[in-house]
Amino acid sequence: MEIYETQAEIGKRKSWLLSLVVIVLVGFGVLILLQSLALALAVPLFDLSIPQIMSLMSGDSSIPNGRMAMLFIQGIGSGIGFWFAAWIIIKWIDKAELNWDLQISRFGLKKFWVMVAITLGAMFFNGLLVYWNSQLVLPESLSELESWMKAMEDQLMQLTQFLTDFQSIPELLTGLLVIGVLAGIGEEMFFRGVLQPKLHLYTGSVHWGIWLTAIIFSAIHIQFYGFVPRVFLGAIFGYLYVYSGSLVYPIIAHILNNSLTVLLVYASNQGLVDFDLESTDNVSYPLALGGLLVLLAGIHYFKKYKPQTNGELDQGV
Repeated sequence: MEIYETQAEIGKRKSWLLSLVVIVLVGFGVLILLQSLALALAVPLFDLSIPQIMSLMSGDSSIPNGRMAMLFIQGIGSGIGFWFAAWIIIKWIDKAELNWDLQISRFGLKKFWVMVAITLGAMFFNGLLVYWNSQLVLPESLSELESWMKAMEDQLMQLTQFLTDFQSIPELLTGLLVIGVLAGIGEEMFFRGVLQPKLHLYTGSVHWGIWLTAIIFSAIHIQFYGFVPRVFLGAIFGYLYVYSGSLVYPIIAHILNNSLTVLLVYASNQGLVDFDLESTDNVSYPLALGGLLVLLAGIHYFKKYKPQTNGELDQGV
C-alpha cells in the first residue's frame, strides 16, 4: 500500500497524461537546474576552471580535486535533485500528503532485519542477473545500436570507476554520502514515493505500478547492460513499500545496497577482498539461488504481516 493522499484535480486518474507530463518536465527541469548550479559552485569550491570542469565531465581523471568535485556535482544534481523534484510535485503541484508520522510508526526492528536479509539476498541474486544481462547480443540488423550501447556503457563504467577509486577516508565518506545516502533518499522519494503510487492508480494494478516504475527507474540510469538487474532491484524496493506501507524500508534498503557496493569497491582497491566492479565472469549459482530464496522468503514475510489499510491505495495487492 502506498500512501499518496491528494484531492488535486491533476492527481486524479482521468488526468494521468497531464500528471505524467508534469512529472517528466519537473523531474528533468530540476535535475538540469541543480546540475548547472552544482557545476557553477564546483569552480570556486574546488579551485577549478571551467575547462577543467568540462574535462572532468568528459572523463579526465588527472585533474586535482576532480573526484571530490564530481561527487559534489552528482550529489547536488542527482541525489538532492530527485528529492527536490519529488518535493515540488508533492507539495506544490499535487498538494499531496505522505503521512510521514504513519510511515515512521510502521518501522519495526524485526522487519528491519528482514529487510537487511532481503537486500543481501537481492545483491547475491543480482550477480547472476548482471552476468545474464552482460551476455546480451542484439541481431545483426541492430549492430550499430549495439555498438553505441557498448560505447555508452564503457564511458559510464569509466566514470563509475573514477568516482569510486577513493584515495582517502574523506573521499570514501563523501562517496558513501553521495552514492549511498543521497541517491537512496532522492531516488526512492521520486520513484517509489511519487511515481509508483501514480502508476498504480493509473493502471489499476499495484504490480503494474511497481514494475513500470522499476523499468523507468532502470532506464533513467542509461546503463543498458545493467538494465535487467536494476529493474529487479527497483521492483524489490517497490514491493517493500507496498507490503510495509512505509517508504522508510525501501530508502534504507537502497542506501544499504549502494553503500555496501561502495565499501566492497574500496576494500578491493585496498587489497582486502577480491571484488571487480566491471567483472561478470565470477558467478556463483548456489549463492545466487540462495539469495533468491532468502529475498523471496523476506518479501513473503512482509506481505504476511502487511499493516491494515486506512484509505491508502491497496487494490490488487
